[in-house]
Amino acid sequence: MNQSLRSCKKFVHLDLKGAPPRIGYLIELIQLFADLGANGLLIEYEDMFPYEGELKVLQSTTQPPYRRDEIVSIQDAAYSRGLEIIPLVQTFGHLEFVLKHEVFRDLREVDYCLGTLNPHRDAGVRLVQEMLQQVMKLHPKSTSLHIGADEVYMLGHGDESKHWLDVPGRSVHQLFLSHVIKVAKAVQESAPNLNLIMWDDMLRSMTPETIKESGLVGLVQPMLWDYSPTLDVENTVMLMERYKSVGMSQQWAASSFKGSTTVHTCVTSTQRHLDNHLQWLKVASSLSAGIKIQGIALTGWQRYDHLSILCELMPVALPSLGSCLQTLLHGGFTEEAQKKVVEKLGTVDVEDTERLSSRTSSSFAGAKLAELIVKLTSLLESAELRHFQNNMFVRGWFTPYHRQKKTINPLIAQQIKTQAKIILDAVESQVQEVRGEMCLLYSDSTVQEWVDQHITPVLEPLHNLLRDIETVLNEMGLCTESIS
Repeated sequence: MNQSLRSCKKFVHLDLKGAPPRIGYLIELIQLFADLGANGLLIEYEDMFPYEGELKVLQSTTQPPYRRDEIVSIQDAAYSRGLEIIPLVQTFGHLEFVLKHEVFRDLREVDYCLGTLNPHRDAGVRLVQEMLQQVMKLHPKSTSLHIGADEVYMLGHGDESKHWLDVPGRSVHQLFLSHVIKVAKAVQESAPNLNLIMWDDMLRSMTPETIKESGLVGLVQPMLWDYSPTLDVENTVMLMERYKSVGMSQQWAASSFKGSTTVHTCVTSTQRHLDNHLQWLKVASSLSAGIKIQGIALTGWQRYDHLSILCELMPVALPSLGSCLQTLLHGGFTEEAQKKVVEKLGTVDVEDTERLSSRTSSSFAGAKLAELIVKLTSLLESAELRHFQNNMFVRGWFTPYHRQKKTINPLIAQQIKTQAKIILDAVESQVQEVRGEMCLLYSDSTVQEWVDQHITPVLEPLHNLLRDIETVLNEMGLCTESIS
């Protein structure tokens, strides 16, 4: 029964709320996705969409959003390779990029949660309707739309919600469903043939009766997401069967090829994501005949949310993506699947820098950056950098006690400085290489953000240590030159 995933549509998720690629590179990536076996894109623009009118404030301020003609060219590239496009627009939770703005502040469910919309305000519903309309107007060929609705944190905690919930028989589940239904019906009125999809996590704890009585069935199809390498097959199958029992037989799956390991991961582990897809294949082969999987979205998160740091960049994750797509196509990570990935990318594992750097004809767009990031990450994780404070000279001659007393053996100070400089010079030289390569594929602001988030915090303790040594030497009347 693995056929259900092997033959269904495979959508690569483009999370553009962080590190949006330069348009030329994005077009190259779309070609590569098609080569690797994808037949669709799930595009989450967030603040990179060129919203107009009162929504113009939603546009990114760190870099210009994609222009309207660029969004047309993204679609042209996709359609020329037979890739379908499903836009994803959040309509309830994860609205940080909207609700962080002062002008929309009063539409938050609670003031300190930037992600969740207050479902009681007509202005909030109108706001998401306008977002949906602007996005869909620029995607006239799209036949499906994803309305998000995952992780609606703090729902029910706002004053208006508490008042609404005071009425006996009402629940947070009903509150959630009523907003989703309102949004879905509004979309249906203007685009009756549009197929609507939503994330399923807020439905998981609901009874079949709650879902059935709400009127959600027939309006929206659930997309079940689970990115774990140890995904619980039995529980997932039970959940899908439960959705089917209420009349939701058309369902979607969502796996992950990157961006779900830790919030700060820089290098993608192919094995971790392969395992996730192998579990999804087991789920698909265990389902009863009535469940129709419409497609699977291979998610590639670029941030955990709008305000978190960047996780793995796309080039570093391409061997994982290729391996996951081919695993779905072949029903397992077979020899044939591996061969296909190596043919296209040169390697199935981004950490295999030897193969990456061999620059074969199969080397992919962004391979050089991927190789440099892997090498730099390895250096940043090295024991001599991470544990420099445990170095014998620092532990023995420049402890917090020495700093407090402003004293150090000048000879040892020189020793510490020499060792620190060797490490810092090695890192700096690699950072410059990474910057040079990254600038070709990403905006300058993305490059700076990546360096500030992933390099600066690791080097900061070392810089602080050197600054403190300088301060103490100056207090002792010794300038650097006199002891070098």
